Amino acid sequence: MGNSYAGQLRTTRFEEVLHNSIEASLRSNTVVPRPVFSQLYLETEQPSAHDGRAENEDEDDEDGSASNSPPLPYQMKPPPEGCCTTDGFCQAGRDLRQSSLASESLEVPPGFMLVGIKSPSLSETLLVCAVDRRFLPDERGRNALLGFSGNCMGCGEKGFRYFTEFSNHINLKLSTQPKKQKHLKYHLYRNTQGMLVKGAPICWRGHDGRMRQMGSILAENHVTSDEQLPNLASHTPGSYTGSHVDPTALPQIAEPPQTLTNGNHAAPSVTQPPLNQSGPGRPSVTGTHANAGPPKKRHKGWSPELAANSLPESTLKTPPSSVSATLSASSAVTHGTRSEAAALLSSSQRSSTPLAPPELSVTVPDQLLHTCRLQPVVFKGHGPLPQLTGNVGEVLVSSLLQSCYLSSQALPRVYQHYGPSPIQPLSTEMQILLTVYYLVQLGPDQVPLIEDLEQIFMRSWRESHLSEIRQYQQPQTPASHGRHFVVEPPSTLPGLPQHLSLPPHSQQPLTPSQLPWLAQLAASSCGEGVVLLGDQIKSLAQGLQQTFSRLMEGRLENTNYVVIIVTAPGQETQSCVVVTGKHQCRALAESMYSPTEGLKEINHQLSTGVAQELIHFCNSLGQDGDMDSLLDSATVDSNELSPLLSSQESAEDKSLKSTNSPKDSLTQCSKDSSSPKERASSPKDACSEYSVEWREVRPIQLAVARKLLSHVCAIADSSTQNLDLGSFDRVSFLILVPPSEVTFQQTVLHLRSSGVLQELGSLDQESVSQGEFERYVVKMDQSAQARIDSLIQEAYSNTYTLHILVHDHAHWDISSSSYSASDSGLGLVDKLLNSRRVRDAPNILILHVTSFPFTLQTQYTRISPYNEIHWPSAFSNDVDLYHERTRYFGVSELLESTRSGSSLPLMRHDSSFESMASALEERFPKLHSAVIRTTVLIQHYCIALMAASGRIGGSHNLHKHTSVETLEIVQSLLTAAQQCPAHHGHMVLLRIPSLALAAWAHRRLIRVRRQLGLEESFEIILGNPNQALNIGQTFTDQIKKWLQIEDNEWVPRTYLELEALPCILILSGAEPLGESLPRSLKYCDLRLISCSYLQRTTLEQELGLAAYLVKEESRPPHNPGPGSDLLESDADKLSSTDNEEDEGQENEDSPLSSSQQLQSCPDTGALDSLSTTSPNVQKGSVDTVQSPSQAQFKSQTSSQSFQATPPPLTQPPAVPSLNPPLPQTNHQPQAQTFPQPLSETPNPQTQPLPPAQSHRQHSKSTSSGSLSPRSSSPHLSCSWARGVSRPPSVLLPRALYDIITASDSSGLPRCTSFLPHMSVVWASSFRPLLSKMMTCTEQSLYYRQWTVPRSLHMDSSNRTEGRSDNFHPRRLLLSGPPQVGKTGAYLHFLGILSRMLIRLMEVDIYDEEDINYTAQTEGVQYHPPNAPWPNPDIMRTMPFDYTIHDPKYEDISAVYCPGHGTTAEGNPVRQEDVYLRRRTSRIKLSKYAAYNTYHHCEQCHQYLGINPRYQMYESTLHAFMFTHLLLGEEIQLYFIIPKSKEHYFSFSSPGGQLESMRLPLTSDWSPDCIKTPIFTPTTGRHEHGLFNLYHAMDGASHLHILVVKEYEMAVYKKYWPNHIMLVLPTVFNGAGIGAAHFLIKELSYHNLELERSRRLEGGGPAGDVWPFIILSDDSCVMFNTVDLDARNGTTERAVSLKHVFQHMEACPDLAHYGLCGIRKWSSRGFTGNRQREPFSRGHLHDFLLLNVDRSQNIQYDQNRFTCHDVDFTLRLHSAGLLVCKFNSFSVMKKQIAIGGYRTFIIKTKMTDVPTSVGPSQYICAPDSKHLFLATPAQLLLEKYLQHTSQKLFPLSTRNYTHPVLSVDCYLNLGPEVTLCFVSSRPHSVNISTTGLLFSGLLLCFADSFVTPGFLKKFTFLKGATLCVISADRSSLRQTVGRLELEEEWRFRLSDEFQTANAKEDRPLFFLTGKHI
Repeated sequence: MGNSYAGQLRTTRFEEVLHNSIEASLRSNTVVPRPVFSQLYLETEQPSAHDGRAENEDEDDEDGSASNSPPLPYQMKPPPEGCCTTDGFCQAGRDLRQSSLASESLEVPPGFMLVGIKSPSLSETLLVCAVDRRFLPDERGRNALLGFSGNCMGCGEKGFRYFTEFSNHINLKLSTQPKKQKHLKYHLYRNTQGMLVKGAPICWRGHDGRMRQMGSILAENHVTSDEQLPNLASHTPGSYTGSHVDPTALPQIAEPPQTLTNGNHAAPSVTQPPLNQSGPGRPSVTGTHANAGPPKKRHKGWSPELAANSLPESTLKTPPSSVSATLSASSAVTHGTRSEAAALLSSSQRSSTPLAPPELSVTVPDQLLHTCRLQPVVFKGHGPLPQLTGNVGEVLVSSLLQSCYLSSQALPRVYQHYGPSPIQPLSTEMQILLTVYYLVQLGPDQVPLIEDLEQIFMRSWRESHLSEIRQYQQPQTPASHGRHFVVEPPSTLPGLPQHLSLPPHSQQPLTPSQLPWLAQLAASSCGEGVVLLGDQIKSLAQGLQQTFSRLMEGRLENTNYVVIIVTAPGQETQSCVVVTGKHQCRALAESMYSPTEGLKEINHQLSTGVAQELIHFCNSLGQDGDMDSLLDSATVDSNELSPLLSSQESAEDKSLKSTNSPKDSLTQCSKDSSSPKERASSPKDACSEYSVEWREVRPIQLAVARKLLSHVCAIADSSTQNLDLGSFDRVSFLILVPPSEVTFQQTVLHLRSSGVLQELGSLDQESVSQGEFERYVVKMDQSAQARIDSLIQEAYSNTYTLHILVHDHAHWDISSSSYSASDSGLGLVDKLLNSRRVRDAPNILILHVTSFPFTLQTQYTRISPYNEIHWPSAFSNDVDLYHERTRYFGVSELLESTRSGSSLPLMRHDSSFESMASALEERFPKLHSAVIRTTVLIQHYCIALMAASGRIGGSHNLHKHTSVETLEIVQSLLTAAQQCPAHHGHMVLLRIPSLALAAWAHRRLIRVRRQLGLEESFEIILGNPNQALNIGQTFTDQIKKWLQIEDNEWVPRTYLELEALPCILILSGAEPLGESLPRSLKYCDLRLISCSYLQRTTLEQELGLAAYLVKEESRPPHNPGPGSDLLESDADKLSSTDNEEDEGQENEDSPLSSSQQLQSCPDTGALDSLSTTSPNVQKGSVDTVQSPSQAQFKSQTSSQSFQATPPPLTQPPAVPSLNPPLPQTNHQPQAQTFPQPLSETPNPQTQPLPPAQSHRQHSKSTSSGSLSPRSSSPHLSCSWARGVSRPPSVLLPRALYDIITASDSSGLPRCTSFLPHMSVVWASSFRPLLSKMMTCTEQSLYYRQWTVPRSLHMDSSNRTEGRSDNFHPRRLLLSGPPQVGKTGAYLHFLGILSRMLIRLMEVDIYDEEDINYTAQTEGVQYHPPNAPWPNPDIMRTMPFDYTIHDPKYEDISAVYCPGHGTTAEGNPVRQEDVYLRRRTSRIKLSKYAAYNTYHHCEQCHQYLGINPRYQMYESTLHAFMFTHLLLGEEIQLYFIIPKSKEHYFSFSSPGGQLESMRLPLTSDWSPDCIKTPIFTPTTGRHEHGLFNLYHAMDGASHLHILVVKEYEMAVYKKYWPNHIMLVLPTVFNGAGIGAAHFLIKELSYHNLELERSRRLEGGGPAGDVWPFIILSDDSCVMFNTVDLDARNGTTERAVSLKHVFQHMEACPDLAHYGLCGIRKWSSRGFTGNRQREPFSRGHLHDFLLLNVDRSQNIQYDQNRFTCHDVDFTLRLHSAGLLVCKFNSFSVMKKQIAIGGYRTFIIKTKMTDVPTSVGPSQYICAPDSKHLFLATPAQLLLEKYLQHTSQKLFPLSTRNYTHPVLSVDCYLNLGPEVTLCFVSSRPHSVNISTTGLLFSGLLLCFADSFVTPGFLKKFTFLKGATLCVISADRSSLRQTVGRLELEEEWRFRLSDEFQTANAKEDRPLFFLTGKHI
C-alpha cells in the first residue's frame, strides 16, 4: 500500500475491474458494488473518467485520494500506550517540523534525501524526514522503485520499510490510506544562510507538474478575461451569460501570474481557500476544476495526452501579457471592434502544444452581415476553437457555454469520492446531448439562458447519482452547523419539457459513437430550428466553414442554432454551437456589452445620425399620411377633447410603408407661449378627497426602528466591547445617497418632516433653512470625500458622540476602489466607508439600507448575519399585525396578479408593440434594439396623443398605428384631470435608461404636446439623475395651491411632491437610484428597459418602481358591501409562507387574492381592441364616450360606493382621508378598496359577463373616467382618490415578462434564481435552488454560502488568513422591499437611539422629601452656615434627633422623642411594596458617577480588569480565621484578592498567609489617595450594583471591598474580576444586612488591632493607625455638595466621591466622632430652617463613616434583616458617642429594582416556589402542627411584628403619647405604633421618661443588664402589652422568672408563640402578657 506504480507492468482491463470490485466488496458493508461485467462492458468506450478536470493541488492534499477510485476507508493503528501523539512530533516526542529543524544540523545517511511531508493537520509547515532516493522519482517523474525506505529525523529511528508504518510513527493521523505519492511533497535543501528551506515539488509523474502549470495559466487567463470583460459576468437575456462568470474566476484562484521555475511552479498556482473551517453559512465548494492528474495505483486507463486534451486548448499556452492585451481591446464600442477582439482572443489562444493536432484556420466570408442581416455568435464548447481569419469583425465568439460546461464538471469536494462507487460529473457527450435537447425546445423568439442549461445539467447529474447523494447527505446533516442547504433534485425544470426524458446515463453511459445520432434524433423534432453537423465533418474547422457557407447561401434562413459535433475514435469529443437566429444573435450581441458600454453605443448611434433613417421610417403612417403633416394640420381651437372612437381593426394590420418626411422630428421646439387656460378657483372647485400622507410615520416603521435599536444594543451588550453606548452623550449622523438630485432632495424632505434633527438637539428653532437639512445628506459623488473626512475628523476629536453613517440604496455602488476609474464615481463607497479610519473608529456605526441585500451577502461580506434586520411581514394569515391602514403591493404581488386568470393582470406585455419592434429590428440590423424600441414607443405615444386629443382630422384611423396599451395610457392621462374639481390627475412613468434617448423622447413629446395645444393638460418631465427636477410654472402653482404652500420661492424638488399632478415622467439613468414615486402613479411603462442584464438586483429594482402602498379604507361594519362574498374563500390563498417577518421578499405569495384582482381590473385594465364601439353621448357641455353597458357600472367611479345601489351623484362623496378608520369586522378589510361592479350576477367570478361588459370591465379610462348618461353633475369623484387604493399597472418587454412570470421547480419566480448581481459569481454550479419557504435570514445564509464577490466587488479584499469571518462589528444591514418606508424607519431609529443615549446618561434617582419634620422651626443656629467641619463641643450641645426622616422608612415605627409631635396618626398602614412606588426623578449622570457592569469606557478598562489584549486579571483566594465572642466559634472568611491589589494587604513572609489589611496612618495624606477602606455589602446585584467607582473617585487610588455571600462568589468574581471580595461564611448565606455589617465592623476592629501590632513590631506608633471605614450601599450613584452664595442662596453641584472623602478625612476632630454620614439628596433641598445648619445629630443611612475604634463595644445586630441601621444608631448614641451628619453633602441613590437586601422571599418548606403566606401564618403555637416556612426565624418575627402590632399592642395604635417601651433594641412594630428606645447599660444616655405612661413593653433577648429594678423605673398603662422574645422556651421562662415579671404582668398558657420554623431551623419564641 502506498507504493508507486512507476515501473509496474500494465495489467489487463479485466484484471483491474475485477480487482476493484473485489476490493470494494471487501471494504463495503452498506453499498452493493457494481457487477464486474457492467463495469467492464458499459464503460469500454469511455477511455478516461477524469476528462476535462484540472488538478487542484491543495484540494488534493486535503481530501482522501486524488483519483476516481473509491476512497479506502482507513482506520489507523492505535498508537502504543504512553507515546506522543502531538501533531508535528514523532511518537518518541521529537519535533519534526521544518520550522523547528530549519537551523539544526541533521545527519543524512548516504543515498538518502531530505524530504518535506505534508501533514493534513499542519497546513503551515512541512515535516522533515529522510528517504532513500531510489524510492523517489527523478525530475521527469520516472524510475522510482516500488516501496519505501525512510528514517525519522526526530528520534533518529531508521529502517522504516513501509510508508504506512512510517506515517503512524510521525503522527500523520490520516483518514485515508497513506500513500507516499500523496504526502511526500517537496525536496528540502539548505540555502546560502544554511537554513533548511522548501525546494522543488517531487514530480510523481512526468506530466503532473505540467498539468498544474497549465491549470495555472488557465486560471490566469480566465481571471484576466473576467476582470477585463464585465459583460461576461452579466446575465443576458437570452444569452449564455446566466449564472456564469468564467468558471475559473473564483476568488480561490491566485490572480497574479506565477513565476515559472524550470517548467514547474515554485508555488502552488491554484489555491483553495480555507472553507472547511469557515463556520456556518459558508460553502464547502472546491476549486473550479476537478482532478486531471494521474490516477493512483491500479488505474491503468489513463494517458497524459487524453488528460491534456480535456482542457480547453485555447487557454493552455497563452502568455498573460497577450491575454490582457487582447482583452483590453474588448471595451471598444462598436460591434466590429468587439468581434475583432473576440476573434483575436480565440485565435491568440489557439493551442500550439503537441498535445493535440493543430486545427486549420476558418475564414469568415466577406459581406456576412450584409448578406445574412445578422452577426453570428459562436459558442466555444468542448475542445479548442479553430482560429478565425478574414472578416472576423462580423462574428462574435463567446466562452460562456464552455464555462458552463467546465463549472458543471467541477464536482464539489464532498461529492468527488463517496464509498465504493465514485460520483462522476456529467460526461462530455451527455453535456452536448443535453445542450441539443435544450436548444430544441426553445421557442423561435426565445434566447438561450445559461441558468436554464446549468440547471438541466444539475438535474441530470442529481438524478443519475440520487442514491449516492442521499447517502452522503444523511451522515452529514447532524454535523452541519446552522442551516444545511442540501442539494435536492428538482421535480421539474423550466426549459426542459417533461416529455423529453433525460437519458439514464447512470445505468448506461453515453458513448461518443452514440452521440451524433442521438443528437440528430433530438434535433429532427424541431424541423430546421436546430441543425446538427456531426457525421459528415471531421473537425470543428470544417463544421464552421460549412456553417458560414450555408449562411451565405441562405440555407439557414429558418435555423436558429447550428450544433457542430466532432467524434473520432481515440480522440476527445469536440463541439461548438453557432447561433444563426436573427433575434437570438442580436440579443446575444447586445448582452456582450457591459451596461456602460451599451449606453455608450446608443449615444454613438444617436450622435452619428445612423438612427435618422429609422425615425423617418416611423414618421410615415402609410395611407394615413405623415405624422408631421398631420400635426401641422391639428386644430387647436377646440377647448374640449373629442371622443376617441374604438375600432375593430387589429394592430397587426398596420402597414409599414417607407415615406420620407420633410420634417425633422429631432428639431428642438420651444414651448408655445400661448396664455394658460383660465381655471376656476372658486371654493366649489376644491377637491375634498385630496390628502398627502407621506409625512406620516407608520406603526411598522416604528417596529423596524425598534428592531434596529435592539440590534445596536445587542452589539453593545456583547462581550466583544465593540460599542460602548454608555460613553456617548449624543448622536450625530450622515446619510449617504446615490448621486441623484431627486433622491437627495427626497431624503432631505423626509428628514425635514421627521423632526429628527430637533429631537437630536441639532436644531433649535422650528423653521430653519433648507440648507440646514442638506448638511446631513450627502450625494456619493466627488464632493462626498470632504464631507466624510470631516465626519471622521469630528469622530476622532469628539469621542462622546456616536456617529451613524447611513448608507442608503447600499446596493448601488459596491465597486472596489482599486478597480474603479477615478472619474466614474464608482468605488467611492469602498474608498470612504471601508477605509481603516472608519473601520477602527469606535464611535462610528454604519447602517446599510437597501431593498436588494444579496449584493452584500457573499462569502466575504463585512456584515455579520446577526446584524441583519429584515422588514417584517405586516400581515399574518391576513391579520394586520401592525394596525396599518395600508397594504404593501410589491413584486410578488404583481406576479400574483398575472396568475389569477380571471382578470386583466396588473403586469403585462404589449404584443402589438413587440411585433412592430421586432419587424424593425430585422429591418435595421445594425441599430441597437434600445434605439429601435424607444423610437417605436415614442411614436406610439405621439400618435395616441393625436388620436385622444381629437384635434387631428380623421383621428378614427390613427389608433391602428399605435398599440391598445399606449392608447389606454394616454387617454386615461388626458381624461383623469377632467373628473376632479381641482384637476387632480395621475402620473405615467416612462422608463428610458439611456439619457440620450430620454432627452430625445422628451423633446419629441413636448413638441407634439405643443402642436396639439395640450400644454395645460399635463406636464412632461425629464427625470435625469444628474439634474434637479424642473416643471412648468403653471403646474408649480397648481401644486402649491394643493399643498397650501405660501412661499413664493418654493418649487417641487422630489417626485413625491408631484402628487396628483397629471404628468408623464420620463425616468432615465442606467438604473433607478432610489427615487420614490407619488401615490398618483397609475402606469409604470417599462417596455424600454434592457433585456440584456438578467441579474436579480437589476430586474427587481426596475420592477420596484411600481411598488406601492395600497390604502385600505375601513368599511362600515353593518354593510360589508357588494363584493365581500368574493373573499370568503381567500384565507388560504393569502397566507404568507415566511414566518420570520419577511413579507417584502419576492418569494412570497401575494397578499392580494385573485378575486381582489378581479375587482381591481375596472381601473387597471387597458382598452380592449374588441370592445364595442359606442356612440357619443352629449350631456351638458362635456363630450363623453359611453359604453352601452356602462350604466350598470357607475359604482366603479367612486371607491366609496359601498351601498347596494349607487348614491345620487349630487351628494358629496365620502372623504377617506378625514374619516376615522372604523373597526373591521370581517377578515377581508381590503374588499372595499376595489369596488365591485354592480351587475345582475351575484358573483362575477363564477358567472360570465356579457361580452361587452366583460371587455369593458378591463377598461380603466372609459368606465371609470366617463360620465353616465343619467348623470347631472359635470364631475365625478376625484380619479386620484380612486387610484390611491389601486396599485399601478406595469408594462414589460415580452422577453422579460416571460422570464419573470415563469416559475422554477420550487415555485419561486425565475428571476430569484438568477445571479444576484454582476459583481458576484456563484461559488459552484452544484448549489441548491432557493426555496419558497425560506425566510429572509435563510436567503441571506444561502447567498453567503453560494456567492463569491468578484475582484471588482468591494468585499473581495475582505479576507484575512486564519479567520473564518471578517465581519465589521459596527455594521448593520436593513433590508426591505422597495418603497416600503425604510427611510422613515431609519430616521425614527436615529431619534429613538438619541433618546436611549440620553436615557443611558440618566438614571432614576430616589427623589423624596424628608419625612416627619414638624412645622415649627428652631431658632438656634449652632454652626455658621459656611463652617467646613463640625466642632465636637458644639455638637455635644445639639440635641439628638430621634425622629427618622429617611423616606424609605415611612412604614416603620416612629421613635419617641419628648416635645416632638407627629403626623403619623393620620397615616394609613403602608404595604410592604411601598418602596416600589417611591418617587424618583430622572437625573443625567455627572462625570463623577458610579457605574454598574454595563459601563465600559476606555478609561475604566484597567480599573475593571477588562483588557482585550490580556487575560482576565488573576486573583488568589486567601483564608482568614476570625473569632468573636458573639459568634461563639471560630469562623473562616475568604478574601479574593486580584494580583493588582495585593499591595493593600500584608502576608507572612515564609508561607504567604494573609495577615492583615494594611491601614494608613492618621498623618498620611496624598491628593490622589483615599485613606478609608470602603466596604459594600451586596447580594443579587452582580450586574446592577454600582461598584465601578473609577469616575466617582476621579481616578484616585482607593481600597474597595465587596462583601458577598458565599454562593454568589463566583458570579461576582466573573463580573468584577479586579475587585477585592470578602466572602461571608456559609452560615451567613441566609442572613440579612445586619450580619454583613456586623462582620465588616468586627473584622475591621480586629484588623485595626493587627495593624497596630504590626506597626509596633516595626517600631512605629501604634495609636496612629487610621481607625475609620466606609459602609456604603451598592446603589449610591452620585454625590453633591451645597455651595453658599450670598446672592442666590444655596446651589447644589455634583462632586466626586474623592472630594467627599478627602473633605471628611480632613476634619480636624474626626477621631471624636463615632459615626458620620451625609444626607440623602432631594430635589427640594432639605426641609425647613435646617438648611442653614451644616451639621446635625440624628439617624444616618446608606453611606456611613464609622470609627471602629470608638464604637468597639457597640455591635450591629447580626440577626437583623430590617431597620438595623436605626437600631445601631440608637445604641451608638445611647453609649455617648457623637453622631454627625454632614448636611453640606448629599448622596443620590439609584433605583435598582433587582436584588438587594430588601428583597425577602417567604416560602414554605413543602415547595420551593414563593407562595402567598399571610403574616398571621408567620407564627404558631409551640408543638402545634403548622405549615412550616423555609425562612429565617428572625425575619419571620420582624415581619410578624411589623404587620400585626396593632393586634399585639392594641393600646399603642396611633397613640404617640403612650409609646411602647423597647429595651436595648429597636424593632419595627409598624407605622401606627410609636417606640421609646432606652438602654439598660450603665451611664447610657436616655431620654427622660418621668411621667410617661407606656402602652407596652418589648424585651428582645434581654441580657444581664436588664434587671427587675431597671424595669421598675417605668410606669405602664393598665392593660399594656408585654412581649418577651427569646431563642428557646427555657430561656424564655428564665427571663420571666429573673425579671420577676409575673408580679406586674399576667400571662396565659395560650400567649406563648414561636415563629413558624421547624425545630432544625431553630425557631424564636415569644410570650405576651397584660399589665395588671
